Amino acid sequence: MAAPMMEHNNNSNNDLSHLNRTDSSKSESSSEDGNFTEDVVELVQKEIGGDLKSLKKVSGLLEKLTLENKQLEEQVLTVSSSVPLRVSAALSAAEESRVKLENLLEKERLLTNTLQQHLQGAQVWADSIGQVLGQLDTLERHMKYLQCLARIEELSDSIQQYLMTNSVWDAVGAIDRMASLDMGLRESGCSHLQAFLRETLRFWHKILKDKLTSDFEEVLTQFHWPFISPPTQTLSPPANAQELNSQLELLPEWYLTQVLIWMGNSSNFMDEKIQPILDRAGAKVNAKVELCRGLLTLAQEKLTHDAPRMLYDDALFCHLVDEVLQFEKELRGTHSYPRACPGVLHILLEETVFQKWLSVERKMAVEKVDAMLSAEGAWSSQYKDITDMDELKAPDCAETFMTLLLVITERYRSLPCPRAQLSFLALQKELVDDFRIRLTQVMKEESRQPLSPRYCAILNAANYISTVLSDWGDNVFFLQLQQAAVSVGDEILGPLGVMESGRLASLEGSLFESLLALLERLRGDMLGRLLDAVMRDVKEKAQPYCKDRWISLPSQSDQATMSLSSSACPMMLCLRDHLLQLQQMLCLPLFQMFWQGLAERLDSFIYEDLILYNHFNEGGAAQLQYDMTRNLFPLFGHYCKRPENFFKHVKEACIILTLKVGPALLLCDVLKQSEEDEGILNHQPSPESALNELGIYKLAPSDVQILLNLRSAWLSQ
Repeated sequence: MAAPMMEHNNNSNNDLSHLNRTDSSKSESSSEDGNFTEDVVELVQKEIGGDLKSLKKVSGLLEKLTLENKQLEEQVLTVSSSVPLRVSAALSAAEESRVKLENLLEKERLLTNTLQQHLQGAQVWADSIGQVLGQLDTLERHMKYLQCLARIEELSDSIQQYLMTNSVWDAVGAIDRMASLDMGLRESGCSHLQAFLRETLRFWHKILKDKLTSDFEEVLTQFHWPFISPPTQTLSPPANAQELNSQLELLPEWYLTQVLIWMGNSSNFMDEKIQPILDRAGAKVNAKVELCRGLLTLAQEKLTHDAPRMLYDDALFCHLVDEVLQFEKELRGTHSYPRACPGVLHILLEETVFQKWLSVERKMAVEKVDAMLSAEGAWSSQYKDITDMDELKAPDCAETFMTLLLVITERYRSLPCPRAQLSFLALQKELVDDFRIRLTQVMKEESRQPLSPRYCAILNAANYISTVLSDWGDNVFFLQLQQAAVSVGDEILGPLGVMESGRLASLEGSLFESLLALLERLRGDMLGRLLDAVMRDVKEKAQPYCKDRWISLPSQSDQATMSLSSSACPMMLCLRDHLLQLQQMLCLPLFQMFWQGLAERLDSFIYEDLILYNHFNEGGAAQLQYDMTRNLFPLFGHYCKRPENFFKHVKEACIILTLKVGPALLLCDVLKQSEEDEGILNHQPSPESALNELGIYKLAPSDVQILLNLRSAWLSQ
């Protein structure tokens, strides 16, 4: 009973679902009919509207809709007929592709079989060739093995020969090459060859070390070292003392050089073998730096032990300093040892050693200055025949002195302590001041002949040193020292005033400011003496010219051509000769200062001692203007474009003296009227504007009145 009941229920459910679908389809149909009715109504409203007269459009609308319906039916038929054709074409293309694929698979099978047969046939040849290559490889390894043995024997023979002929450094080089060979064999599997090479290397290393130790002890023994009792006065130096000193210098050099050699030999090994291991382990360690650090410990201990023993021998101490500085330079440069890691320079900064270093530098510098000043060519320039290189015309003594200071700078530039650098700077300033005092002393000896080449060379030397120090003041290294001097300079450079400290801190001043002021004073004093000497000579030659009868000279119209006054010739020749002579002896900046100073003094001299001292008629004024504009001014025209601008008093005085009578009288009236109207406001042009129209800018109205009175003899006509 249950089964029929279930079947009945299922049927009932099916009937219900069918009814539901029927109802839904009916509802959908009714919905579509409703939408269609709405579309028809909307179309009728759009095409016909509510006007009954528009019903005539119904037939046209019907025809239009009929035509559109027909076109849609044709499109449906066309699509229905083309679909089977496309499906058939696709099936044909698929069948064709399947046939081609089968053909390709067959070809692939045939080629695979052919290739397999070929490989089987070639395997026999490959096995045969592999056996031959293996034999060749074995022979090659044997050849290289024998070559290594031969190389070891060759190096051993060379070391033996070098030691027999006492060529120690050549033997060191051969051992170094043997060590390089050992480094190259570390990756090989020839353990017996490696063991033999290392035993040979240790053998020769021990022999060489024993020989160097023996030589060193022999030298020390001949020096009677160690001293177990106070030395006596009767102890005489050995006959070969100079040779012993040379040997001793080579043996302190040896361990510093050896440390650098060890660093160089191990550099590639540390970079290529050890560093990758450390990198893979994640260790933040530089293998080469750590090797250098370990080797430096040996050098530092040895230097710390040796340095105090050399304090009492200046020559050995200087050699030690040179070697340490060179060692530090190669360590930082060639081996790229970081600046943050200490080297060996701190050993030289130990107080006793550093004070000895300063003392030796001062002593040697003073000795060199004495030698350079007493040399035969001290006051001549080595570039005097090369124009392009002799712009500053610095004498050899000045150039050598500044080179000496530059060498001292390079020696202390790399020191890690600003206080030590400032101590050397103080030494340099002391040496510059001492050299300035020496220049002053030599200048006073030559002051009786200020036009001599030696006097001019001293002046060039002072200018050269001043120029170089000015350039150094803008150098980055000295600017850094300048900042250090603000904080710690009082202890080394002496107390700095508040103003000086402020100028140094703001970089307005320089470390050499006081020295530059002293050198400038020396240069100004010497240049003044030089100008005094030239002016004395010029004034002496100009006396006849100043006393010429300017009031009775013939007018310009009475002369066929104007020419230089005969009384002016000695003065002009004197000026020309001095200018040419000093242009050759003075550097360009100094000569510029000289001729400009000379022009200024000449302007005042001619204006005061010639023009204001005489009266001028028309011919005298014209002659003076001709002498000045055609002869004096052109002498200085070789050194500037408008030389008359350096003779403003003379130029403007000539303008006033050569004015025509009418303009001169008018100018007199303007000047007198301005005196009478002084303090009264009026609209008359000022005397200055009247003078400016004539080209007078330097002379005051009172000076112009004096000049006009000097031509009073012909103004009264």
